This record gives sequence, C-alpha cells and structure tokens, in this order.
Amino acid sequence: MLHKMGIRSNLMYTLGVASIGLAFASWATSLKAEPHTGLDRADRWGIFIGEWAPTFFALGVALRIEETHPEPGQESMEETTTHGVPTRAGV
Repeated sequence: MLHKMGIRSNLMYTLGVASIGLAFASWATSLKAEPHTGLDRADRWGIFIGEWAPTFFALGVALRIEETHPEPGQESMEETTTHGVPTRAGV
C-alpha cells in the first residue's frame, strides 16, 4: 500500500537514520533541559524515539522487495526508470 502511494524504500532508510540522530538529540536535550529529573527520564526519551529506527528500516526492506520483485504482470520501478528517466519504453 505504501508503494502504491509513491513512498519508496530510500525514504524509509533516510527516516531510520534520522530517527537515530533524533533519539540522541532528544536524550541530550532532555538531559540538559530537565536536570532535576535525572538520567532516567532522558534515557526514556532516547529509547522511545530510538525504537522508531527498526520500524523504518523494516518498512524500507519491505518496500525494496516490492520495488525489485513486483507481482506478476507488473514491472519493477528500477527496470523502468533511472533517476526518473525511462530506460525502457512500452513494456
């Protein structure tokens, strides 16, 4: 369904990497912005956001499989385009 909506695997991989950076940033921000709550609260924020990364990476893998192994009767996006430019016509 995500593939039909135009979402590609590269976007999911990018979001996975970004969520790792966001997890570190939220941990550091929480540690400095809420010093009275201690390390435990900062760890919870970092872990909460850090758990998004595996989901994004798993969705990226699923979309990559969809892109490279289309259902019968459909052709792969990688076979038909190279950076948005058609490479094979009329298939």
